[in-house]
Amino acid sequence: MTETAVITGATSGLGAEFARQLAERGYNVVLTARDKERLEAKAGELASRYKVEASVLPADLSTTQGVDAVAARVAQPDVALLVNNAGYGLKNDFHANPAQAELDHLNVLVTAPLLLSHAAVNSMLSRGGGRIINVASVAGFIPRGTYSAAKSWVINFSRWANLHYNTRGITVTAVCPGFVHTEFHQRMDMDKTLYPTWMWLDADRVVREGLKDAFAGKGVSVPSTRYRVLAAIGSRGPQALVARIGGRGR
Repeated sequence: MTETAVITGATSGLGAEFARQLAERGYNVVLTARDKERLEAKAGELASRYKVEASVLPADLSTTQGVDAVAARVAQPDVALLVNNAGYGLKNDFHANPAQAELDHLNVLVTAPLLLSHAAVNSMLSRGGGRIINVASVAGFIPRGTYSAAKSWVINFSRWANLHYNTRGITVTAVCPGFVHTEFHQRMDMDKTLYPTWMWLDADRVVREGLKDAFAGKGVSVPSTRYRVLAAIGSRGPQALVARIGGRGR
């Protein structure tokens, strides 16, 4: 039986690149996101190019119904790999966002990965192994608002789960990119010219390094030396410096 990978947030950016590289490796892929038309276009492209099965599962992961639908697919015995990639940022300061917007944000960034990982682990224990990749961020090493707080949870959950389950054939890896050329920053209305070009990474590189580390069984993957240094500062640097960096965020 050909193994299947389920990728959330698969219409563009890192999610689309994870889907492409996993299809290139021979996985059948299940693409999930909210936009059915874009999902179907991406699935058709992957099926044609890599001769794999590519199906779509439209779902809104801020809702219970959406998470339940994806969890049911993740729990199927053919699923050997789950990529929890869906996510977004909020433009305003914490106090300026409606409480419901913050709750929806938390549901997509934390609740959905938790529940999908729960479904995956139970199924993977039965099938004898599997891999979970949780897309986090170097922001998770720096105190910068609710996005960073959520990504910190993802990192620490992944570290623990990898240690706890790797002896039973399941690896869990938090991939922690920095600035990546994707739609994420466009949706945040970020002015890329405010950041030096060396800070930006291509999605291809982030995913390739993330998959390499995941298949090596690492609990955390931070693509590129520049961001590994930033992650180290956030984890072990002087608190005054970390606070200054964090104070620049929402």
